[in-house]
Amino acid sequence: NNRLYDMAVTDDQKVWMGGNSYKLKLFDLQGHLHHTVTITDQGMYICMYNKQVVYTDRGDNTVKKISDDDTVVTMFTTGYWKPYGNTGSASGDLLVCLCKDDQSKVVRYSSTGTVLQEIQYDSQGQPLYQRAWYIAENVNGDIIVTDSKKRIVIAVDRLGIFRYTYSGKNNDLDVSSVATDSVGHVYVTDFNGDKIHMLDRDGRFLRYIIPEGGIKYPRAVCMIGDIEMIVGECKTGLAKRTKFFE
Repeated sequence: NNRLYDMAVTDDQKVWMGGNSYKLKLFDLQGHLHHTVTITDQGMYICMYNKQVVYTDRGDNTVKKISDDDTVVTMFTTGYWKPYGNTGSASGDLLVCLCKDDQSKVVRYSSTGTVLQEIQYDSQGQPLYQRAWYIAENVNGDIIVTDSKKRIVIAVDRLGIFRYTYSGKNNDLDVSSVATDSVGHVYVTDFNGDKIHMLDRDGRFLRYIIPEGGIKYPRAVCMIGDIEMIVGECKTGLAKRTKFFE
């Protein structure tokens, strides 16, 4: 049972993959396995941060990284909140989705675990998120989160002020993961829709992307440059490399 939950691309264009095992695996773009590291939780939420792979451990509510000698190092704890999706940001901080009971928020941490920012409510004091899940930062500083309960994408600006939501072109998005490219396009995987939604930097729908041969239950997505993406099929554990052209 080799489900694929999340992926992260290294500077030298290799891809870390995590799934429903206690291992992270590093592949090159030809699909050759280069490295395996044993971790303390399933590899559901991973990112690259300061050239190291970082994952959230929901067993003990911590954020951990793999050091250069393959040991697991705890970076910081998230207290009573369970950590989910995570991403490094342009400012050198780490953004983490946190959930507790029916509450959810996004927290910006420094590399040492100092809380720098909490994003939880809109300007009316209403909760922004029900279940903040996967997260990406856009080139314009927007923080883009998928919400697995609301089944929408929610974007706020770098100050945490609401920007937009996206619920699918026909309000039928079965939202999973999210990625962005260098010009600010947003890519959202549609789990039961078997496709990827491409949005502009303001959250407007541009088009669907469906890899040649189709894709089944896409969950993880990451960009390699601006015209290539890797999409992970959750249930088969396969990662599909897709080039697309304007």
